[in-house]
Amino acid sequence: MQPYELSLAAAADAIRARRLSPVELVDSVLGRIEEVEPHLGAYVTVTAERARRVAAEAEHEVAHGRYRGPLHGIPMGLKDLIDVGGMATTASSRVRADHRATADSTVAARLGAAGAVLLGKTHTHEFAFGLTTPQTRNAWDRTRVAGGSSGGSAVAVASGAATFALGTDTGGSIRVPAALNGVVGLKPTYGLVPRHGVTSLSWSLDHVGPITRTVEDAALVLTALAGHDPRDPASLSVPATDYRPGVGTDLTGLRIGVPRTYYFDHVHPQVETAVRHAVGQLEALGAQLVEVDIPMTRYIQATQWGLMVPEAGAYHEGTLRTVPELYQDDVRILLEASELMSAGDYLRAQRSRTLMRAEWARMLEEVDVIAAPSVPMTAVGADEDTVTWPDGTAESVSDAYVRLCAPANITGMPALTVPGGHDAGGLPIGMQLIGRPLGEPVLLRVGHAYESTRPARALV
Repeated sequence: MQPYELSLAAAADAIRARRLSPVELVDSVLGRIEEVEPHLGAYVTVTAERARRVAAEAEHEVAHGRYRGPLHGIPMGLKDLIDVGGMATTASSRVRADHRATADSTVAARLGAAGAVLLGKTHTHEFAFGLTTPQTRNAWDRTRVAGGSSGGSAVAVASGAATFALGTDTGGSIRVPAALNGVVGLKPTYGLVPRHGVTSLSWSLDHVGPITRTVEDAALVLTALAGHDPRDPASLSVPATDYRPGVGTDLTGLRIGVPRTYYFDHVHPQVETAVRHAVGQLEALGAQLVEVDIPMTRYIQATQWGLMVPEAGAYHEGTLRTVPELYQDDVRILLEASELMSAGDYLRAQRSRTLMRAEWARMLEEVDVIAAPSVPMTAVGADEDTVTWPDGTAESVSDAYVRLCAPANITGMPALTVPGGHDAGGLPIGMQLIGRPLGEPVLLRVGHAYESTRPARALV
C-alpha cells in the first residue's frame, strides 16, 4: 500500500509511531496528484512547495516530541471558498479571479494549528451555486459528474489526491459529491463549525464540514473544527468534544427511523435496494427500525429554493449588476431569477422553515436517527441535464440531487453520508443518516458501526 492510500486515522497512527514521516506522506500524495489531476481536475491550484515546507516542519516537530495530534502532518485540500491568508479564493469564478485572502478563515486556522498540511484549493461549482462542479470529473467514471458543489474535494479524497478535504453544504454540497464518489461526507449541525472567512452562498443554510475516507476520519476532523467563534453570528457556544466514535458496533437500544414518505419516492431502484439493505445491516447490529412519515414534504424544495435564491442574490447584487458577463450562464440565470422573488416569498420560506424545524424535532423525539438515500440516483453523465423517472416524469439533475439533502439544511440538523454499495455499473451509492441538533456523536457511532460491516475499499 502506498502512503497516499492510507486513511487519515491510519496515517496518523503511523506518523505518531514514527513509522511514516509527514514528508513521505505528502510526497506520496503530491505524486498522486500529478498522476490523476490531468484527468480529474479536482484542484484549482496545488501549493506543492508550501506543502513540502510545512511537512518538513511537521516532521521536525514530531521527531522532537512535539506531536500536535492526529491531524499533524496530514495532507488536506480546501474548497476554494475557504480563505487562507495570502492565497487566492476564486470560488472557481472569473468574478473572483484577482481576489486574495488577507487572513485565514477560522477553519483553515484551526486545521493549521492542528498541524494539517495544505495541498491546495479544490474546485467548486461556481460560488457553490450548483450540484455538478463541471470543471471536475467523477473519480469512478470520468464521463460522469463529480457532484457539487464540493466536487473537487470529494474527488481529491476518493482518488488519493488528498487524505481529507473540507467542503461546504448549502443544499447537499458535501453529501452529494461524497455519495457520488464513494466517500464519507459530514454536514454538521448549523453553527457547530464557524464559517468566518468562508465565501457565502446562502447565509442561513451554509455549513462547513469534512469529506474523508472513513467515518472515524470525519470525526477526527470535526474534533479540530468545532467550537465557538464570535465572528460568525450563527456560531454555537458548545464545549470541546472528542467526536471519535469508539470501537463498539452494538447499536442495541437505538431507534432508526425509516421514511415511509419522500425519501424513497422517485429514487432509482438500485439505490433503494442498496440503502434498504444497508438499513437492514443496522438492524442486524441491534438497532430497532421504526417507520416514520416525513413532515411537510410538499414544501421542502420550495422552502430550500425560497431561502437560498434570494440570499444568494443579495450577496451577489453588486457584481451581478456590474460584471454579469463574468458569471457562468447557469449561475447568472439563477442569480438574476432572485430579483423576481418578492419579500413576501422570502418571508413565507422563513415561516415554512420555522414550522419544518418544529415538525422534524417532534419526529426525532420518536427515533434517534433517520436513515435514507443520500441522493436518488448515482452520478449522471457530464452532459445530462434531466433525469426521467419510470412514471414518465422528468426532473432537473440539480433538483434531483438537492431533493433528499435539503431537509437537513433547512432544519440545520446534522447529516452524514456513508458509502452504501454500488449500482450495476459499479458507481457508488450513499446512505444518509440525519440526527438531532448536536447529535453528531450518535450519527458517527451509527455510521462507524455500519462501516464495520463492509469490507475495506481500495481507492479508485
